[in-house]
Amino acid sequence: MNTENSRYDSTREAWENIWDGASVEVELEAVASARSMETINKYLPYLPKDAPIIEAGSGLSAVVITLRRLGYPIYGLDYAVNALEISRRYDPELALLGGDVHKLPFAENSLGAYLSFGVLEHFEQGMMPALDEAYRVLRPEGILVLTIPYPNIVNKLVAWKRRASGKSLLTDDSFYESTYTKGSLVGNVKAAGFKIEHVSPTSHSFTLRGLGGVFQAPGYYKTSALAEGMGRMVKVVAPWTFNYMTLVVARK
Repeated sequence: MNTENSRYDSTREAWENIWDGASVEVELEAVASARSMETINKYLPYLPKDAPIIEAGSGLSAVVITLRRLGYPIYGLDYAVNALEISRRYDPELALLGGDVHKLPFAENSLGAYLSFGVLEHFEQGMMPALDEAYRVLRPEGILVLTIPYPNIVNKLVAWKRRASGKSLLTDDSFYESTYTKGSLVGNVKAAGFKIEHVSPTSHSFTLRGLGGVFQAPGYYKTSALAEGMGRMVKVVAPWTFNYMTLVVARK
């Protein structure tokens, strides 16, 4: 069996299991957090309201619902079909499609924006095939918005501990996930033909949450007041060292 294809399938199955144990309401609460809204407000000015938008890898559709409420004509697409079913039970009027980010069901030059939040790091073949497909479906001057995990100091510490104990650097042998430096991420986006509009580090408090203990709060991926306070500090003094997700906005 092709290992890459096998892990692609097992990663999809892992996401199906994740979504089975989650809820739209809780996802919406997470998207409405100050940390998340800070990122959303950075890319909102670039999004059109006169052309369709796709979130590729929309999960339980929390971003789709949020942007739809703000008046954006947005579709959600995911290869985890159960996530779409859960989303439709919450709001039957959502425009949701089952599909693969490597073969989008849209014509060339037909979309105004392509959104992808923590998705393209999960493909063992890298992000270029998905970026090429994003470029194909975007209209001229169309907008690409990506967030991708950064190899921050906590990520490097975890990787070092796993390597020292002889474990795979993958979180799970069946679940693929990678990180990208600022240079490698920007390089991939440019190689696909896009022009960079904005790059910034985000979610510094969530990096601290990875240390556990006093940086975590009860609830779904919640950070403590200490993590939020220190996150604001390291955002100023060490923005890339403690970057959790890199935000890239680019134009076709």
